[in-house]
Amino acid sequence: MQFAPAIPILRIFSVDKAREFYLDFLGFTLDWEHRFAADLPLYMQVHRDGLILHLSEHHGDATPGSAVFARVADLKALEHELLAKRYGYARPTAEAVDWGLEMQVADPFGNRLRFCQQIDD
Repeated sequence: MQFAPAIPILRIFSVDKAREFYLDFLGFTLDWEHRFAADLPLYMQVHRDGLILHLSEHHGDATPGSAVFARVADLKALEHELLAKRYGYARPTAEAVDWGLEMQVADPFGNRLRFCQQIDD
């Protein structure tokens, strides 16, 4: 038996705001979108490198205010990339923590993405 990496599901309330944040600001790529009908909620998958997220407008899929812990190899490079975009709603910075560097970014729906780079002694 072998498990695949988990895919977090994050609740969203605006497709336009989700695209602006996840695609334009964070640099994720849209993989696919699904609606059972044109007037029903959207469910979509985005990815950036090995990090895959599902974003859902469906009421029962996720709770607003969730957190995702994502490991990255070069957190300072991600910090510089995001700061250079001059996004109007977030200017995230990396902070030293006991296990390395961490940078937390909140999406427009109250979810938090906690990017971490482990630094060995």
